[in-house]
Formats: sequence, C-alpha cells, structure tokens
Amino acid sequence: MKKVTPSVARKADHIRINLEKNVQSGVSTGLEKYRFSHQALPEINLADVVTQTSIFGRKLSAPLLVSSMTGGTKEAGVINRALAGAAQSAGVAMGLGSLRPAIETPAQASSYRVRDAAPDILLLSNLGAIQLNYGYSVDECRRAVDLVEADALILHLNSLQEALQPEGDTEFAGLLQKIETICRSLSVPVVVKEVGWGIGGETARRLAMAGVAAIDVAGAGGTSWSQVEKFRARNRGQARVAALFADWGLPTAEALVECRRAVPDLPLIASGGIRNGLEIAKCIALGASLAGVAGPLLPAAVQGARAVEAELDRWIRELRVTMFAAGARDLSELRELPLRKS
Repeated sequence: MKKVTPSVARKADHIRINLEKNVQSGVSTGLEKYRFSHQALPEINLADVVTQTSIFGRKLSAPLLVSSMTGGTKEAGVINRALAGAAQSAGVAMGLGSLRPAIETPAQASSYRVRDAAPDILLLSNLGAIQLNYGYSVDECRRAVDLVEADALILHLNSLQEALQPEGDTEFAGLLQKIETICRSLSVPVVVKEVGWGIGGETARRLAMAGVAAIDVAGAGGTSWSQVEKFRARNRGQARVAALFADWGLPTAEALVECRRAVPDLPLIASGGIRNGLEIAKCIALGASLAGVAGPLLPAAVQGARAVEAELDRWIRELRVTMFAAGARDLSELRELPLRKS
C-alpha cells in the first residue's frame, strides 16, 4: 500500500471537511458595521467605472485575489486548475495552498502547477512560516517559488491551528528573524498572511520592519480552522478544545483598520469572510489593496472553472455597481470615500 505523508493526508481532510461541514467562524467580519453614503446623483456613468489596479508591478482587472486553498492531492490539483483558469479569464490574482507536500514529496508538485492554465496572472506560492523553525530555509522557499513559476511567496501564520493539531508544529519562538532572512534573500516579494484569526497592528509593524512586501490580514469571520480541526480531532477531548475557539480572532474589518494605521504605506490584502463585491468595496475603502476570497469558491471549483468564473464575474460586477452607487470612478476615488459606521 502506498504510504500517504501526514501533510498530504491533512490536505485531503481539509478539502473534505470544508465541503461537508459547517466550519464558519462564530464571529462576524465586522464589515456589516460600515456603510457607504448613497449618491442619488453620482455624475458618472456605470460604463466608465474602472476596477483595474496593480500590485508588485502586475496589472489586475479588479482588486481580487483567489486566496490560498489547497494542493498536494489529485482532487486538489483539479481544484487548483479550475481556480487558475477562472483567475486567468477574470484577470485577477491567485494564491496556491501550502507547497509543503510538494517539497516533501516531489510527485505531489503537479497538483500545484497551474501556470499553463493561467500564464498571465499574478501567482503566489505558499509555505507555512513555521517550517522555517523546522529545517526549511531560503532554499525551500526558492523551490516553492520555482516549482510553480510564481511571482511572489506567501508565508502563512497559523499558530492556533498548529496548537490544535495532534501533529502540530508549535515552536514559534524566534520566527520573525527567520522571516526577515527570507524577505532579504528571496528575489520575489514575500507576503505574510494569517489563516483566519487576523493580524493586528503591532504584529504588522514588526513584519513591515522585517521587510515583508505586503500583509494579508486574514481576519476572523470566514472559515474557522479551529472548527476544521475540531472535525479532524482524534478524540472527544481534542474536539472540545478546538470547539472552544470557534469565536476566536480579530474580525477582518478590525484587523484591516489596525494594520492600515500601523503600516500606512504597506500594501494590505483583506481576507476572511468576504462574501460579495460590496464587501470588497468596503475593504478597499478601509485601506486594502486587494480583497481575498477562498471558502465561497471551493464548491464552485469542484464543479469546474466555469462555475468559478461565474462567481468572480458576479463579485466584480457587484464591486462596479457599488462604486457607481457611491460615486467612485476608480479605486483611488473609492479609497477616498468616507464610510459610515453604525
């Protein structure tokens, strides 16, 4: 019988659980507290509203990132190609799931290789930052980028998730210095993101000083990985510990506002519970360069690229209508609009 590595087995579990179980966070994103002022006389044409933007020198048709989800299994490969094909059609960016399975088992690399399906997109590779404390170095980071012909590398932070996994890697001490080494040594931009519990202002300041090119605040309000780990638990005791953290984390809106104040000049990505184009617009108005979406796209990706394309097209249209109704011709004007807080 073929041996399945622990990281590959986890990937299969994560896909299954996210598709079959309710793993929604117990807290809201906080975006519902913000409202645009309606412009009854916007003095612009809907057809003239522009959603284009650029980041890391790459142009995007809209400020949207298909956030990191999966890789390392046959099913994950199908999902990634559907996501990549849709991102190519929509002209938006895409992040891959952690490439650790591909680093450990080169045969798994094919599940991440999507460049042929998406030759023009901004593509971000991905590794768990914690692996830098478990033997990974600049060499593994370069491999993760080169294997998929990526334009940037995401280092994700998932301390709570690791603490809840029976097989988790929990030695986080001294990690910031190693992140700084990667930022200074790698030839592509390094993005640091959380996985759904948020990055606060003080952490953002430390990451900026370490040289990261952007931060994905990845706040609470969407998929809760403590809930995912609850369903992976090996016994009732482990499940009860994981369940305790269902409403843990810094909501996406709060994380975004904190980070924008802390690092006013650093590109920010807002992810964590983003569900529509109106919420994307709110994130841009609160200071994000891009908004990231993951969980809502997974069921569509199982159906294929066309289903994902339909979702992306809807979100971009919702964004354009929001900008029109609020009186913003482009994203620079959208960033200047005041939001009302209830």
